[in-house]
Amino acid sequence: MSYERRKVRIGRVVSDKMDKTVVVVYQWSRPHPIYKKAVRRQTRFNAHDPENQCRIGDTVRIVEMRPTSKTKRWKVAEIIASKEIAELQPEEIQIDESVATSAATSALNQAAEGDAPVGDVDGAEAEEADGDDEAEKEDEG
Repeated sequence: MSYERRKVRIGRVVSDKMDKTVVVVYQWSRPHPIYKKAVRRQTRFNAHDPENQCRIGDTVRIVEMRPTSKTKRWKVAEIIASKEIAELQPEEIQIDESVATSAATSALNQAAEGDAPVGDVDGAEAEEADGDDEAEKEDEG
């Protein structure tokens, strides 16, 4: 197949877990057959990445080629843009225990200082009602 007739797509890498293979999402749109509004679609291609250079989030150009496996019919021609992603995962974040315990104890102390538990609205209304009754008694007497 000549290079002029090969299909070329630009997409985003969404998986690089396989060896020498990446999954590229190509997004395209076409008008809805009845309503004529543009409907966005996406297609996932398995592309050959011989040197394992692609990372998740990269924008790549893929070119059609002869089948190299059951699902691979595309190869990565070039990496257009690389996206910087955090190497640190949320599970790996460590919290300083002294900060965490001091925040927890201060929250408990604030709750203990009040007579009613936090969010007890009925208790606050009852105290206000008692104060109103005393004020009425003083006016009468």
